[in-house]
Amino acid sequence: MTSILVKDGIIVTMDPHRRILSDHSIFIEDGKFRAIGKTSDIMRDWKAEEVVDASGGIVMPGLICSHTHLYGMLLRGATLDIAPPSDFTQILQRIWWPVDESLTFDDAYASALVGCLEFLKTGTTTFADTYSGPNSIDGVLDRIAKAVDEVGIRGLIAFEATERHSKQEGEKGVQENARFARRMRQEQGSKVKPLFSLHASFTITDELIRSVRRLASELAVPVTIHTSEGLGDLQHNMVRYGKRTVERLRDVGLLAPDVVLAHCVQVNGDELDIVASSGAKVAHNPMSNMLNAVGTAPVRDMLRRGITVGLGNDGYIFGGFENIRAAYLIHRVMSRDPNAIDPYTVLEMATIKGAELYGLAKESGSIELGKKADLIVIKPDVLPTPLNSDSVVGHLINSIDGDDVKTAVVDGRIVMRDRRVLTADEKIAQSKAQEAAAGLWERLRTAKPQVDVV
Repeated sequence: MTSILVKDGIIVTMDPHRRILSDHSIFIEDGKFRAIGKTSDIMRDWKAEEVVDASGGIVMPGLICSHTHLYGMLLRGATLDIAPPSDFTQILQRIWWPVDESLTFDDAYASALVGCLEFLKTGTTTFADTYSGPNSIDGVLDRIAKAVDEVGIRGLIAFEATERHSKQEGEKGVQENARFARRMRQEQGSKVKPLFSLHASFTITDELIRSVRRLASELAVPVTIHTSEGLGDLQHNMVRYGKRTVERLRDVGLLAPDVVLAHCVQVNGDELDIVASSGAKVAHNPMSNMLNAVGTAPVRDMLRRGITVGLGNDGYIFGGFENIRAAYLIHRVMSRDPNAIDPYTVLEMATIKGAELYGLAKESGSIELGKKADLIVIKPDVLPTPLNSDSVVGHLINSIDGDDVKTAVVDGRIVMRDRRVLTADEKIAQSKAQEAAAGLWERLRTAKPQVDVV
């Protein structure tokens, strides 16, 4: 494996001391960070086969998207002939569930390919994805994994099990996750990891939850589930079980440190206490929550309780820095407090905390000796004010866009250099995605709303 010197630049390490290093360089060998030090010392002591000049820029860990749906890429710009939804449940019934029904194996591959490319070009090097397609289940995770490996970034991927139509549908989704998890035990060199996914508590039974809990423990694979994103989830559990959503998940035995709850918008303090005591974690998706008008997750209350919170996009806007900025701003508006959340906390959510969500913090999420070498080099196209160790975090929060990410290294390999992707053909990927989207949009013209719930 090629050795790499990332020379100069301001290094935002996100290490336990949250060090910001100026006039430093990084030496990468065998896919890991081998030396971090003053540029003069690194240049003297280490010889690299490739050099990345980061001078005048920022070096930081690749961003981590804690929750996404790659197939959401195919719905961008779509004009759907539907009655305008009035709440989140109708958004699911009239848009997303008909999309799920219409997805094919080719759609899964094409959307994953172009989604991974967009992640890479905007600074995200690791993501957690759940795919939902009841008519494309058996073997679909292999197709998604193929796309991830072709682009060369990291992904945790799962099939989103649901019992909207039948118990058999739910079990089939769970078995696809279990099959893929067992297969990945034998894989060498893939950057893809398995994940178990449950759609949401209002489309699954207690039996399915317990089945996933047993398998996840047996296979040592994390679990994710949409949790109280909209009021429908909460209302379903109150009417059917006499419990709030998190209470039900606790009582059925799901909650544990290996569980990631996506959203957690409609939760109260008692539920947050349950999450904190269980060690479960939360993926915050502020831009999607705004899009769907479901509210704002009480992230400040989560953080006060010591709950680990990562940052996701829920399949909406893939640019990591846009999501960072949204998370930074929305809690100020919600609380009418300009000090509601500090910039470094949001950066943590997009890097090291994202790694912690999925048990990856020992190997990624920060620039530290011995960790896997995943990083991005940012060189802003427009920089009207000084960039230094004091201003860099402010620039990352308020100034940087995805287009400012010039180079990306994943697992010690340069996968993008000077905005040129070195692993996959962007034109071919976009062509595949456009062809898949056109077919999907055509099928959606005759799709009917889906109203089945457990």
